[in-house]
Amino acid sequence: MNTIHALGLWTRRQLAALGQAAGLFLRLLGMLPATLARFRLLGDQIHFLGNYSLAIIAVSGLFVGFVLGLQGYYTLQRYGSAEALGLLVALSLLRELGPVVTALLFAGRAGTALTAEIGLMKAGEQLSAMEMMAVDPVRRILAPRFWAGFLAMPLLAAVFSAVGILGGWVVGVVLIGLDGGAFWGQMQSGVDWWYDLGNGVIKSVVFGVAVTFVALYQGYTAKPTPEGVSRATTRTVVVASLAVLALDFLLTASMFSI
Repeated sequence: MNTIHALGLWTRRQLAALGQAAGLFLRLLGMLPATLARFRLLGDQIHFLGNYSLAIIAVSGLFVGFVLGLQGYYTLQRYGSAEALGLLVALSLLRELGPVVTALLFAGRAGTALTAEIGLMKAGEQLSAMEMMAVDPVRRILAPRFWAGFLAMPLLAAVFSAVGILGGWVVGVVLIGLDGGAFWGQMQSGVDWWYDLGNGVIKSVVFGVAVTFVALYQGYTAKPTPEGVSRATTRTVVVASLAVLALDFLLTASMFSI
């Protein structure tokens, strides 16, 4: 009976947390007009989330492009299709690696910063003070950060993919000596604007929403103690990473199975 009782309590807590998260998510969606009305605040958050993550995104994209160029060349050379290296690099980045790796890096860099920031504001009773002054902390603090993540993530994924393609070109054309015209020509003829590029953008938008919301929710519901903020930051990385990978499977299955 004790086991059944504990299982019931755990299930009830999880359902309550799920309902709280769904309610907060719907509130954030409904605050889009109010957030756009304060565009300067939104712009500051885009700068915080996007610009400060730009360096790690660009460097990671460059090295991923290097690796794709090398591995792709060695694989395609076995089948006499080395000239298709540009197409291989572009499709790998635009369809999968660009949105997914960018989202994982975004969760580790910007997501943890958001959770720590909101958690420390809660621990310092700043959110409670705002409520006492009749200021909604969800509207003033969470909503601009949520929509900033929504806008910043696709831009970061585009930078990652562009730099990665450039890295593949450096390895394939400059270092290995493939024909540059074949590299770009195969890419231009094989990449579809909607089927490949458009679906990659949709993925990056969904990942941006998921990672940003997880980070904000974990910070907003963290225990107002240093240990609670630390655990919330760790949960952000774990939950956001798992959410990105699960959503990637679902989106890939729905987009590219037709």
